[in-house]
Amino acid sequence: MTTDLDLAELGQQFRVDAVRATSHAASGHATSSMSAADLMAVLMARHLRYDFDWPDHPGNDHLILSKGHASPLLYAAWKAAGAITDEELLTFREHGSRLEGHPTPRLPWVDVATGSLGQGLPVGVGIALAGRRLDALPYRVWVLCGDSELAEGSNWEAFEHAGYERLANLTLLVDVNRLGQRGPTRHEWDLDAYARRAAAFGWHTIEVDGHDTAAIDAACTEAAGVTDRPTAILARTRKGRGVRAVEDQEGAHGKPVPDADEAIAELGGERSLTVEVAKPAATTAPRQPHGVHTELPTWSPGEEVATRNAYGEALAALGDGRQDVVALDGEVSDSTRSGFFAERHPDRFFECYIAEQELVATAVGMQIRGRTPFASTFAAFLTRAHDFVRMAAVSRASLNLAGSHAGVAIGEDGPSQMGLEDLAMFRSVHGSTVLYPCDANQTARLVAAMADGTGIRYLRTSRGAAPVLYGPDEEFPVGGSKLLRSSDEDRLTVVAAGVTVHEALAAADDLAADGIRVRVLDLYSVKPVDAHALLEAAEATGCLLTVEDHRPEGGLGDAVLDAFTDGRPVPRLVRLAVTTMPGSAKPAEQLREAGIDAAAIAAAVRRQLDEPATA
Repeated sequence: MTTDLDLAELGQQFRVDAVRATSHAASGHATSSMSAADLMAVLMARHLRYDFDWPDHPGNDHLILSKGHASPLLYAAWKAAGAITDEELLTFREHGSRLEGHPTPRLPWVDVATGSLGQGLPVGVGIALAGRRLDALPYRVWVLCGDSELAEGSNWEAFEHAGYERLANLTLLVDVNRLGQRGPTRHEWDLDAYARRAAAFGWHTIEVDGHDTAAIDAACTEAAGVTDRPTAILARTRKGRGVRAVEDQEGAHGKPVPDADEAIAELGGERSLTVEVAKPAATTAPRQPHGVHTELPTWSPGEEVATRNAYGEALAALGDGRQDVVALDGEVSDSTRSGFFAERHPDRFFECYIAEQELVATAVGMQIRGRTPFASTFAAFLTRAHDFVRMAAVSRASLNLAGSHAGVAIGEDGPSQMGLEDLAMFRSVHGSTVLYPCDANQTARLVAAMADGTGIRYLRTSRGAAPVLYGPDEEFPVGGSKLLRSSDEDRLTVVAAGVTVHEALAAADDLAADGIRVRVLDLYSVKPVDAHALLEAAEATGCLLTVEDHRPEGGLGDAVLDAFTDGRPVPRLVRLAVTTMPGSAKPAEQLREAGIDAAAIAAAVRRQLDEPATA
């Protein structure tokens, strides 16, 4: 902690360095950095506990700049702390620089990528929740956000979650600078409006002049003394503070100041103040799994088991041997079957209620603290959290997501509950893994594989029971597939996953009775796809027919097509997918209506074999 530093001068230094960095880059958010400079100065000099030489110190505080566009302020603060040099500061936004326009974890002091507004606080809640219920460590979570982003519903999911959990180790500093990108914010400088809303969710609130460093210091001290709820410090600031040409002026957002030299002179010139950020107390890091063997549940071939049940049982078993595994759910754990984990490991189960953005954000926060999260809800509802999934990939996050009740096969509940776009959504995420098992043993093995994976891993599970096809010792590597029917007489390959595997097998049996042999490939790994197996099937049979309980755009059919984008000849491809708008009906009726049941597959095969190869 730096006690003898002039905090107002430090704030001015941060403003000058924000002006310098953005002007050198000829782009960037100078004015948004300048408004929050005094908040950052007080935090760095008096309240943050952080070892910049040991970013993974288990006792480090967490500082999340939710208003990620104000990254010049963050980089200026790190320069003062000695983490980066002035030379590196001036590489801001340059090709190859670590100092990107919005901060990402390619920098060791960044927990999570920000810039898509409304995400810093939700992730901070996850980190704080881990500190309160799992780590039992005294670290504090500080989130600096802007007033504009408080229009995001995700923030209010976070406010409610933090208030309900009484996360006293969480402090939010709101830079209420009145101006958004194109003009005034909804509430402008009405701190009372924000305070009423935060208080309604159970938060302690403090209203301050955001340019009065003594008042900010006192507010942060007060927040640390509140032990039964989170605190929101609402700071009234002026955008572009200290430079007349841009201070509280519309039209200056996202731009360097008009005249950098004049602005720097007006701010009192360049400074070279340094901040000795206090280090955290010595702590013991949570134990990480190493060589843990999990006794997975098994089922006998022929048993009728829903893959969602297998997911829940496998997840609970995984929790038996691995203390790092945590489960989160969006108030449907009785349906997703993550409730099985909750019964066995209640201390590591987190109910996020019907707030899917906060569900995924909490999982992101948990993995920052070294946990292995599995977050579950209906596949359809994960679409609400797509931006959080997208930003989790930008954050280099490692987490597992499970979507149940996929496809028309769920039956009578109808289209609002049917995940029909989820495969496309998750396939589009950078570095993702997408898995769609068809039976219980396959599901359990894939759950275990997910726990040791990297990046964003998605598992699609089904509502209805299905016969177990594979033995308990079968292996299912990510990126693999299983050939379930094959012969030298195969005339076509049916490629399926999940529920359609069973339909494909029934169709193959029906066709075989008429002397028509087809190959059946279980493509349980939708991404990465088993390109080798698909190429072999194409060479052997000349035609691939994909069948999926999903929309035709972006799902299994497109995954198969992607295996043939290397320039070699593309085989004849046929797709069966859900192209209708379903209503309510029994599962078998839904599959028939969508044209993806055994009869539809057999009919499609017969059509293809009756048509000339050049048709």
